[in-house]
Amino acid sequence: MVKKVVGAKADSKGNITAVKLSGNSGFTPLDAAMRMADKGQIDNAHTVRREGAKPHLRTNPNQKKSDNLDDMAGDN
Repeated sequence: MVKKVVGAKADSKGNITAVKLSGNSGFTPLDAAMRMADKGQIDNAHTVRREGAKPHLRTNPNQKKSDNLDDMAGDN
């Protein structure tokens, strides 16, 4: 079953540490969510890998700001 990111959690520095996936009551650690995204198991997110930077999870671009991970983390 393909999930969607519906929430996010950040540490005291504002770094995303976990995401909440549709159908789950708890949060999924970021590294596990990135593996899931790489396998196509998360519909609305993907892993970004840039040279010289730490990989990170990002929601797919659209017209809504409310579903960006940083905005979701501010709601928790």
